[in-house]
Amino acid sequence: MAVVVSKRRGLFFLPIILSFTSSLFLFLFISSTSKPDILQPGLTRIHVINPQLEFSTTSSPVMPKQSIVVNRSLVLDLQTTHELPSRTTQLASTAETKVETNDDDDVFHDRSFFTKDYKQMNKTLKIYAYPHDKDDPFANVLLPVNSKPKGNYASESYFKNALFESHFLTNDPSEADLFYLPFSIASLRHDKRVGVGGIKDFVANYVDEISRSYPFWNRSGGADHFYVACHSVGRTAMEKAVGVKLNAIQVVCSSSYFLSGYVAHKDASIPQIWPRKGVPPTRSPSQRKTLAFYAGAMNSRVRKDLVKTWENDSDISVHYSRLQTPYSEALLGSKFCIHAKGFEVNTARIGDALYYGCVPVVLADYYDLPYSDVINWNRFSVVLSAADIPMLKKILEGIVNGGEYLRMQRNVMRVQKHFQWHDLPLDFDAFYMVMYELWLRRSHVRIT
Repeated sequence: MAVVVSKRRGLFFLPIILSFTSSLFLFLFISSTSKPDILQPGLTRIHVINPQLEFSTTSSPVMPKQSIVVNRSLVLDLQTTHELPSRTTQLASTAETKVETNDDDDVFHDRSFFTKDYKQMNKTLKIYAYPHDKDDPFANVLLPVNSKPKGNYASESYFKNALFESHFLTNDPSEADLFYLPFSIASLRHDKRVGVGGIKDFVANYVDEISRSYPFWNRSGGADHFYVACHSVGRTAMEKAVGVKLNAIQVVCSSSYFLSGYVAHKDASIPQIWPRKGVPPTRSPSQRKTLAFYAGAMNSRVRKDLVKTWENDSDISVHYSRLQTPYSEALLGSKFCIHAKGFEVNTARIGDALYYGCVPVVLADYYDLPYSDVINWNRFSVVLSAADIPMLKKILEGIVNGGEYLRMQRNVMRVQKHFQWHDLPLDFDAFYMVMYELWLRRSHVRIT
């Protein structure tokens, strides 16, 4: 009996050790590829750019990873950058294209490291998806969808469809780096047998079933497992499956530091992207006459404050609801497009802005932005605190007048490919970038 108890205690600590090990490796990677900007005590980056700017007396919440960046040419940047092919290429292509970039134009924290590690990921990463038959009662939830993904939460379906057709998938669990829990939160939400109220029980029962039918969950406590969810319901879906929330990798759109169920660097942020086909339209910066644009429902304090503050301004176009005129034209005609948090920190507006070549302005405190441990958001977006809404116009005008806007807009065009889904994934698109995030979070201790 003593031997059995000792063995169980050892298994109890195993998932904790694995999660800690993976988090430590990821922390060391981020520390080695990204260095903080040096500022005087008590100063934000906006103070450096323009000491005359007056800040709201409202205290701003701490944002662990985001920083308020407006003009990189006036701020010390210690990040090392290198070269990477700038065009999206299919994996089957053997041609390599190199372009000259300078430090201010590089959107990666460490381009050289990413290039090398990405190639290694493409060659070796293997994922085992728990198998289910087409006649399974919940095949609609567990298998890829037959129809084209659509709507606000299409990222979830696009990922599953791409994974099941990719070279990353393996039928041999002994060679797997990670194990995929294939349930779809969006599908469960619309399934009349489950619905929003039954998702927690479904997930808990599913994890219990695979833990009894397969040895893989139990040997790691779920530390080498992951699921993908884009709907906000996903953040509460794991409340009855504590092992998933604490140990597994949660790849979610609602990636907020403020939520107790989300653990940065263990979990990963997937971009919420409204599906659009074809080559993104272009419009030159000189033809973008509106300084900033926002339209959307008033379902948060941030959005209400934004519209109330700027509704009568002639340069900033903000609206209390959706536009009656084409949304695409408003995005194409604006220099900056505002992403203001609603019920959650995430919306599809960042993806919309990038698709139409508009520099995103992020007003979503605590948002763990997609790929933020790989790409430098400061190079192509303006990340602000909600407390800075009264100074929004001064900040954006300072970027334009200082010449920084043109550089940021060029970088927007460079990162577009990372925020696009395709029926057949292309190298460096959203699918491959999410796969790379999983690669970074895989366990460095293979359990057999």
